[in-house]
Amino acid sequence: MITIVAVALMASFALDVASLSRISSAFAQENGDDDLSFVDHKLALQISDGDEATMRSALDIAANVSRDYSEKAEGVAIAIVVYGPGMEMLRPDRSPVMERLKAFSQSMPNVSFVACGNTLDTLEAKEGTRPEIVPYARVVQAGVAELMRLHEDGYTIVKP
Repeated sequence: MITIVAVALMASFALDVASLSRISSAFAQENGDDDLSFVDHKLALQISDGDEATMRSALDIAANVSRDYSEKAEGVAIAIVVYGPGMEMLRPDRSPVMERLKAFSQSMPNVSFVACGNTLDTLEAKEGTRPEIVPYARVVQAGVAELMRLHEDGYTIVKP
């Protein structure tokens, strides 16, 4: 009887540790950390021009890839990296895809948005004030360097 109780306690402890690990991984991803060991696939989409069709295509790709892997019960992390003229995508006052961005931020936690700090600096110098971007986008120093880092971390890079 004692052995059964001990085994049950150990199994319960193992489940709790596994749950904490998944929660910790999800928290790390939300906060820009790189622990994605629980993810089976990684995709980075590059948005570097201000074309609305390109922005819509990137969001379509993210939705389709998410759905495909979800149906297979496989995890996928998708980073949409935005720089240069593509920054229009993340500007609430100008984005032609704002409603879809909001929907993604609320319903697709596996999709993250990354904004180039260098582009924001350039726009600030040009416009006199730093442009506002959507609050759920993470700012990195350089968008292209972020794409390189993601590639080195096993992401497939696609430019729609």
